[in-house]
Amino acid sequence: MAKDVTELQKLISQMTLEEKAGLCSGLDFWNTKGIERLGIPSVMVTDGPHGLRKQQGDADHLGLNNSVPATCFPSAAGLASSWDRDLIFRVGEALGTECQVENVAVLLGPGNNIKRSPLNGRNFEYFSEDPFLASEMAANHVKGVQSQGVGTSLKHYAANNQEHRRMSVDAVIDERTLREIYLASFEGTVKQSQPWSVMCSYNQVNGEYASESYELLTKVLRDEWGFEGFVVSDWGAVNERVKALAAGLELEMPSSAGIGDAKIVAAVKSGELAMETLDLAVERMLAFIFKSVENRNPHAVFDADKHHQLAREVARESMVLLKNEGGILPLVKSGRIAVIGEFAKQPRYQGGGSSHVNPSRMDDAFVELQAVAGDAASFLYAQGYELESDDINADLLREACDTAAKADAAVLFLGLPDRYESEGYDRSHLLLPASHKALIEAVAEVQSEIIVVLSNGAPVEMPWLHRAKAVLEGYLGGQAFGGAVADLLFGEVSPSGKLAETFPMKLSDNPSFLNFPGEGDTVEYKEGLFVGYRYYDKKEIEPLFPFGYGLSYTEFEYSRLLLDQTRIQDTDTVQVSVTVKNTGSRAGKEVVQLYVSDVESHVIRPLQELKGFGKIELQPGEERSVTFTLDKRSFAYYNVQLSDWHVESGRFKIAVGSSSRDIRLSTELEVESTVKLTTRFHRNTTVGDLLANPLTEEKAKSFSSVFGLEDALGDNPEMLLAMMKYMPLRAMIGFGQGKYTEADLEADLQELNRLAGQE
Repeated sequence: MAKDVTELQKLISQMTLEEKAGLCSGLDFWNTKGIERLGIPSVMVTDGPHGLRKQQGDADHLGLNNSVPATCFPSAAGLASSWDRDLIFRVGEALGTECQVENVAVLLGPGNNIKRSPLNGRNFEYFSEDPFLASEMAANHVKGVQSQGVGTSLKHYAANNQEHRRMSVDAVIDERTLREIYLASFEGTVKQSQPWSVMCSYNQVNGEYASESYELLTKVLRDEWGFEGFVVSDWGAVNERVKALAAGLELEMPSSAGIGDAKIVAAVKSGELAMETLDLAVERMLAFIFKSVENRNPHAVFDADKHHQLAREVARESMVLLKNEGGILPLVKSGRIAVIGEFAKQPRYQGGGSSHVNPSRMDDAFVELQAVAGDAASFLYAQGYELESDDINADLLREACDTAAKADAAVLFLGLPDRYESEGYDRSHLLLPASHKALIEAVAEVQSEIIVVLSNGAPVEMPWLHRAKAVLEGYLGGQAFGGAVADLLFGEVSPSGKLAETFPMKLSDNPSFLNFPGEGDTVEYKEGLFVGYRYYDKKEIEPLFPFGYGLSYTEFEYSRLLLDQTRIQDTDTVQVSVTVKNTGSRAGKEVVQLYVSDVESHVIRPLQELKGFGKIELQPGEERSVTFTLDKRSFAYYNVQLSDWHVESGRFKIAVGSSSRDIRLSTELEVESTVKLTTRFHRNTTVGDLLANPLTEEKAKSFSSVFGLEDALGDNPEMLLAMMKYMPLRAMIGFGQGKYTEADLEADLQELNRLAGQE
């Protein structure tokens, strides 16, 4: 039964110091401690953002023991490619129900770190390179799970963007980049969905372990964002237990065998740690434990078949059609089709590490293709390569070519084997195994109708792309991967996934390339704000496939982009609507994407940023209006001087399209800032800064005579202003040749600050 604050505090007053300290660490790998004499139970937390991973028998964090069967949904890389909030919520509901059946209080996830580099070995477990998309996906995942009375643990907070030296590396990030990119995905999720817990990351952030950062765990997470739950460490992430507790980390996991508890007890006795700090941590833990008890459903059941069908639907929505030359897809359900590649029968359906799920059942793609196509089509199979080896097997290649030559079309199942990407280490390149590349090259010599189905958790380079007429990015599609592929290839549904990350032509195009994974225990995020499409846009680099990209079996036409007002203040909201019509002959779904650009900014900003999206289903000939609401954050950047989000007055471009590189319509909006920046002018203020301020512009123009430039350049005012732009005001003393003094400068500064409202 949930208890109010008074009841919790009464409980705390009855606890010994040792019992209080004990509640702040685990009983073992997966359970919190209970206090039987006070009626405080132990509850279980367990892994699995895309499926429950509750281990059977003696628990271990490395996944060496088998886990109970559970529905394995696509991993986050695929889920985000659905761009479907409602679908993500339904996945969360299913996960929450399965947790209730297994008496699990908290499902550890979702992972919401930004994809800084495609090399990160854990990118399959994260949503996107864009913080807005990531937060929308994570928030709905959290809402879905918690709708079933099961908590979530939003992870890994913060800046856990690589596996290399993840337990010690210091992520050095400027404050604006940290706020706009790496914290924003967590901020949006916390504010929308209030996860029961947040999991701190292993790494350091700007010289301080995340587990010990009062700035991150208390000032930002709780005081600014209003987080109400408890903070748990990633398993083994605590550096110094007392400092972590003081910073706002309530629960250390797994069990420290009493070592952390003893440190807390000693610190309270010595006065190093205030009892009030410990009591607050215990209160938060008790609130969680009793919330879990209140929400426990001992009669919970779930239909494994229905959950598998949901997994199939989700996998279909998550896959992205990257190429479809000549409309080769959907395949005709007749003739002979060669299915080549061991992944067709031994699928790569999830990533490695702590999120590895024991699926309740597993689709065989070869069998599912036969089932969907029916009797009119015949299927041939060849292994093509050995999953356990990168070596090229000449016999398997020969068999694959013989098989392909007999068919009307060949479907090649390629991708990255388990060992290529996992928690614990990063990739070193973006290439497919040599055996997979050799397979497509060989088959292309005997068969021109080639469809490639990819299984991978992150982008790959595609020097072989010209060999394939169609490419379907399957990501790690969960246990129903095979059925989803069959549905898409034969047109049971039209593909509707869109990339939640940029696929580069080559690794060196990626913005983090020169600074990943860092040197020693330091990695500097020198690319700053320009992560993912923000970088490719600004640098005018053509990606292999852009952010937001994905093909369909139908076509969509955009029209009537409308704003409900064309001039607003930054405290207002604006409604944006656009009409989308299915102009093709098939039903399909379109992801409508909205990007905002500051037309003329005085600070460095990306060319465009995603600020809205919606997924709609349309029948042939059907049209529908999609509406977005934009608020202050849609136009703001993080102003370090203000320590707040700020909107510059001026024009903003509102653009909608089918991807970041396929903008269909745009219009402009005038936004007026209600916050006046209070920078005071001083002797090193430049004339250009004064010219840029309408309140001081005229006064600044008068300084041309002091600099002696008016006589020389009076007939060329543009050159005159350009020469003056970066001169500091103190320079007038030297250029004035005694006619302009320190006293004159002081008087002018007083007038300038008065004009600007600073005095």
